[in-house]
Amino acid sequence: MIQALPKVLPVNELKNTANIMKVCQETEGPIVITKNGYGAAVMMSIKVYEEMFVKMRAAALINESLDDIDNGGELIDGEKFFSEIKRKHGR
Repeated sequence: MIQALPKVLPVNELKNTANIMKVCQETEGPIVITKNGYGAAVMMSIKVYEEMFVKMRAAALINESLDDIDNGGELIDGEKFFSEIKRKHGR
């Protein structure tokens, strides 16, 4: 998936709060706020924040699982695992 470059806005545009909220809602990614031409902060909609948070948490869990495997953790057959979950939870 190709990700677009982030939207960049100078800090003085934050004075127009109605416009900046509109930009946040319309932008599919974080917005970089610059001061004197350098990145100073990042703004994003709640939707974008929640999506990023979920992805970061999933990546952390995957990395934790890979570390467990590298350190001799027990491997469970996928079909066996799902059969057991269905048996326990009836789905």
